[in-house]
Amino acid sequence: MEETNFEVIIIGGSYSGLSAALALGRSLRKVLIIDSGNPCNKQTPHSRNFLTQDGEEPAVIALKAKRQVEKYPSINYLNDRVLEVAKQDMQFEVTTENEETFVAKKILFATGVRDIMPDIEGFAACWGISAIHCPYCHGYEVRGKKTAILANGNFAYHYAQLVSNLTDDLVIITQGIPEFTPEQMQKFATKNISIIPAKVQKIQHHDGHIESLMLEDGSEMKVDAIYHRPIFEQHTDILVKLGCEINEQGLITVDQMQRTTIDGVFASGDCTSPMRSVANAVASGNMAGAAINYALVDASF
Repeated sequence: MEETNFEVIIIGGSYSGLSAALALGRSLRKVLIIDSGNPCNKQTPHSRNFLTQDGEEPAVIALKAKRQVEKYPSINYLNDRVLEVAKQDMQFEVTTENEETFVAKKILFATGVRDIMPDIEGFAACWGISAIHCPYCHGYEVRGKKTAILANGNFAYHYAQLVSNLTDDLVIITQGIPEFTPEQMQKFATKNISIIPAKVQKIQHHDGHIESLMLEDGSEMKVDAIYHRPIFEQHTDILVKLGCEINEQGLITVDQMQRTTIDGVFASGDCTSPMRSVANAVASGNMAGAAINYALVDASF
């Protein structure tokens, strides 16, 4: 790529990054999207709960979005991975894995997060297919089926509240000593929700579709789906090196305009929000694009 100076560099070209780019392209902003092509939902067969795209393959949505964004002549796209971002006076210098260097006035991190799978054989192969995290994204498809929740404490209770609306055949696997209040245990009893403290050692599945869970006590439990919210980490530590604040949830701290705690640096999508969905990523990217454009307008008007 011959051009090296841009108004905005977007790091991450999935749903949130492309949404921001669309808003910026329509505002005639000179933008470079740098993306390594590794979205967190690449294994998920269908995207749900996204108006006009319900049931579509995530890759199809992303490709359609990219083609629409690329129609705007001020938008550039580079398949590469960013290694470093350095702030220099009133601009940022971005260095990539392919040893290219670019300069921009504003930076948007739309880098998502990396899920860390639990140490259970077969879990990763089922992730996004029948091992799921969001009742809104996946719950309808497994409604009425034998369902397990792999969690403990208040988080398991919250999951149970949501999932019990979708199935009457529900069990909570706590992977150890249950950590519930007496009131919560009473509610589980009322709802006929069993609590299993034994640990899951292996998931028996066929092409990612769960058939049964193998427990540490040697027993086998037939289930069709399992809810779990794995721990995660940011895809990159560049944000921390820049000085961006990370909150207690491990997410990038942003305000309502998707501004981080470092002037000129914005963030959007899954790296900023516990509400992980394509729809939310698109919405926050749209907000980020508008906010970045206004920041540029405000500085030059």
